[in-house]
Amino acid sequence: MAHTMAGALRKNFLGNSPVWYKLTIIGFLIVNPIIVTMNPFVAGWVLVAEFIFTLAMALKCYPLQPGGLLAIQAIVLGLASPEMVMHETERNFPVVLLLIFMVAGIYFLREMLLYTFTKIILGIRSKMLLSFMFSLTAAFLSAFLDALTVTAVIITVAIGFYGVYHKVASGKKFHQDHDHGSDDEVIELHREDLEQFRAFLRNLMMHGAIGTALGGVMTLVGEPQNLLIAKIMGWNFAEFFVQMMHISLPVLVVGLMTCLTVEYFGVFGYGVKLSPKVREVLEDYDRQATENRTKSEKMAIIVQGVVAGLLMIALGFGLAEPGVVGLMVIVLATAFNGITEEHRIGRAFEEALPFTALLVVFFAIVAVIEHQGLFSPVIDWVMTYDGKSQQALFYMANGALSMISDNVFVATVYIGEVEKMFLAGELTRVQFDALAVAINTGTNIPSVATPNGQAAFLFLLTSALAPLIRLSYGRMVMMALPYTVTMSITGLAALWYLG
Repeated sequence: MAHTMAGALRKNFLGNSPVWYKLTIIGFLIVNPIIVTMNPFVAGWVLVAEFIFTLAMALKCYPLQPGGLLAIQAIVLGLASPEMVMHETERNFPVVLLLIFMVAGIYFLREMLLYTFTKIILGIRSKMLLSFMFSLTAAFLSAFLDALTVTAVIITVAIGFYGVYHKVASGKKFHQDHDHGSDDEVIELHREDLEQFRAFLRNLMMHGAIGTALGGVMTLVGEPQNLLIAKIMGWNFAEFFVQMMHISLPVLVVGLMTCLTVEYFGVFGYGVKLSPKVREVLEDYDRQATENRTKSEKMAIIVQGVVAGLLMIALGFGLAEPGVVGLMVIVLATAFNGITEEHRIGRAFEEALPFTALLVVFFAIVAVIEHQGLFSPVIDWVMTYDGKSQQALFYMANGALSMISDNVFVATVYIGEVEKMFLAGELTRVQFDALAVAINTGTNIPSVATPNGQAAFLFLLTSALAPLIRLSYGRMVMMALPYTVTMSITGLAALWYLG
């Protein structure tokens, strides 16, 4: 009986994850208490590394469960407290609200988005031009909306396209129900085209995700920490843009040039074109959808377009918190399109809530970083320099730490320390401004290196789309590498020579 129960427990623990993965997580949980008794500071860094491992293995097991176990253990061992986790969550509550309501709001705009992007993808036959447009459009939208919202949009679009082709590749008609999460029904003739289509979508998603970083660094609404920095510095929308432009604009140009370069040479997994067979399927779908579209469906697309316009106006002018605007989108898009059943509305939240839970687990890890002072040695070292050297080191330190942890937390810690120095009279206003610029650009540009560096990238990695198109942590790091190198170097050079 005991043997049977033990076997059931082994099978149930982390479900269908590989045995080696389960043993690794158990190993982490065994070794952590030992390290804590020896050196809590080291234990904190080990915990950060373990959590990043769970993110890297997101396709083996959703990080919420293993990461959550590590976070719970950290609290039990005293590396942080429940109050600290709550504090971090409250500090980032606008981001939590954004995920809950904005992502669900985008779900109710999917028909309009699929219609619009179908026209774009089928209308632009040059892969280089299409990639350039994806990156540029994502950058523009992120500057006026926010990176998470834009990422939610492109994920919704990509899932729509993938579902259309996967259904046909499985021998079904457009109107038939189909589970596109499994390849069991995919006809052998279509398997090669399906793999190529996955690679094509990976290209577009990464170009779009990088685009959100290119635009997100420019304005106070682009990234969550930008708003905090702007509030402390007393900068409005225009002032924030002007303060960043000597770095953000050169980085934008180099980022877009990098997009064209990797597509032209077909390196780092890029340069994959849309297969003629897939294009034919998508064109047939677009043609049939257009011919069979009822007046009600046409009106739904129009309503969604109007709501999307209101969304951009509300976020662009900062009329309300993004999460509240997302709730407005849900109400308007459902009310005027006749979606009133609770179960239909509930589907919209399925994508966002697991990631929201994961984000709160991430805040627990951030609480450990703060409570154990894991970044303090770096901050103390940087503060021993001054002038341009100090600004450059702030940029590089913020970038490196953002790759490891999270750009919002790193920016929050650094801008807080700099503000204390300014209020104590240790910095002039000019120095204060220069360091704020270094902190913002440092946390927003080099952080594209890893999925955990930016919330939008982490959202993409843990989305329902990632396993469909085989987008893993390692693959994201590899595909982001050329961007990381060119954008980071450009940002540093612009800070040094143009600041």
